[in-house]
This record gives sequence, structure tokens and C-alpha cells, in this order.
Amino acid sequence: MAGFIRDILATLTYQPPVPKVAPKVLGDQEELSRLDQRLACFADKGAGPRSAISIQPDECSVWDGNPRDQPGLTADSCRSLIESIASEGGNRIPVLVRLNPPGSDRPYQLLVGSRRRFAVDWLNHNGRPELRLAALVVDLSDEEAFRLADIENRERADISELDRARSYQNAVDRFYGGVQSRMAEALNLSNSQLSRLLALAQLPEDVVDAFATRDELRVRYSELLTPLLRRPEQRSRMIAEAQLIGEEQQALAVQGDRMIPPAMVLARLREAALPELSEDARDIAIIAGGARIGRAKASRSGGLTVDLSIAEDIDLDELLTRLRETIVAARAAPLAS
Repeated sequence: MAGFIRDILATLTYQPPVPKVAPKVLGDQEELSRLDQRLACFADKGAGPRSAISIQPDECSVWDGNPRDQPGLTADSCRSLIESIASEGGNRIPVLVRLNPPGSDRPYQLLVGSRRRFAVDWLNHNGRPELRLAALVVDLSDEEAFRLADIENRERADISELDRARSYQNAVDRFYGGVQSRMAEALNLSNSQLSRLLALAQLPEDVVDAFATRDELRVRYSELLTPLLRRPEQRSRMIAEAQLIGEEQQALAVQGDRMIPPAMVLARLREAALPELSEDARDIAIIAGGARIGRAKASRSGGLTVDLSIAEDIDLDELLTRLRETIVAARAAPLAS
């Protein structure tokens, strides 16, 4: 089994996901990652030396190296998967587990398949106690398990950039001896891509809490905020403003009102750090494809200047999305008199 999974690690890449396959072919009523598709094809081959076993969801603890926010899983967020598993009488795509060390409270440790485990467990407690969790038992090192989970989670829309970044921050010391270049090579990332993700993971918790949800935090935001956090006086002003925004967000949530949008949060944090904006400080970088492609500058007269340098191969949809977000942030940024 370890050889089969290592073959998956060797053949699955970090390229963009393949086009959607019709749900009637995939089984689950949602788009599957390429790892899931490989596991589904494997499971369809039937019994054999690599057959899945049936376990109860509470027989496996969740490995702490997985980036998924386990408490964030809810019946609503997993609704389509719950309905699919209920109709099929179980999870056709097996989860991946390994044996826990002797003396552990539970026999297995879940490596891949947190949502499937949650769905079966929820069904067990809501009218379907007979369902069991189909699982493949594998023998992988922590580093191999991390890479496998990372391959799957990069294709999941419900893994926030912050959760992924924090898992990388933990992994660089835990699995790669604190050497970023080793981790970047193992994950097929450039050093600059990894550095930007790690910068997001290092944002202060007060700054994170200023945003309405963790999902709103983006790597490109940390590129704008991190330089302002390096000077103690700017950092203290930004933290104070972040705490104020966090309190406002909580009050809005209690009242059921619309939360402060991320562009406004970003503008307020930058303005707090730089109360007397210079011409250069009013620039907001426009980031697309992981690189700076231009800037937006708000003038004291209320106008806005946008400078772009567009490569031929740039994704135009991403460009237009980033341009709109940056313009909104530039307009929201209050200017010094």
C-alpha cells in the first residue's frame, strides 16, 4: 500500500486541477480532487490486497499535520457530501489512515478525508448508525503525509489561504529542519511563493481577527501589511486599529448587519500605520499571479491613477478581479490633509 500511495505522490503534480467530470461518474455530488479520483478508481477495482476496510469514525484521530480547520466543518458546509454518502450507503472514495502508535486512545490516525469522516460521523448521529467509514491503511512518514494532504487541499475551495499558510509555517520546522528552500523544492513551489505564504501565517492574531472571516485573508494582503509591521511604532498603531475593527465586527455580527468588507479593513489598517501618508505610501500594489503587476494611487483631489504592466500570459479574469479589489481599497483609504 505504501508503494501505491508513493506512486500517487510521484505522479500527481501541483498543476491546475483537471476539468470537472460529471457527478454520475464521480459518485459524490461535487467536484473531486485528482487524488480523490485516483482513490475512487482504485476503490472501484474491488477486493484485493489493497482493499478498503470499514471503521467507525471515532476509531481515528485526526493527524495534526493536516491544514484543514476541523472545527470549521459543519453539516451545512458538508451538506452535498452528506447527502451523497447517505444515498450511496457509505463513502465510495476511501479516506487514508495509518496506525496510531501503541498505547494511543484510537487505533487509527486520519491523514486524508476529513470531510468524509465528518459526514459519516454526522450521519451516525442523525439516523444512520449503521454506516461505516471506508478507509485505506497506509504506511507513510509525516513528511509524505503532509505532501499528500497538501496535494489534495490545494484543490479545495474550502481551505482558506490562512489555514494553508499556517500549516506551512508549522511544517517548515517540523518536516524540513527550518530550511525553506528544502520545503519549497518538496512542494514544487518557488522560494518567493513559499515566503509570501509564510508571511501570511505570521500576521498578528489581532490583525487576523479584524477581518470578518478567515477566508477573507489573502496572501496579497500580507504583502501590503507585513512591511508596516516591522517598525514598532507602526506595528503598535496597526494593532490598536485592528483591535478596534475586531470589536466593530463583533458588534455588527451580533446585530446581524453587514460586516466591514476586507478592502475597507485593509485600508484602515494601512492608514493607522501611516497616519501621514506620503505620495509613495498612498500606492497600493496590484498583485496577480503571485507577482506585482502595477499600482493604484489615490490623490488628494479624490482621483485615482492606475499603472499596469501586463504580460501576455496573464490570467485576465484574475487581473480584472485583483484590479477591482485594489481600486476599492484605494478609494476607501482616507488621505491625510
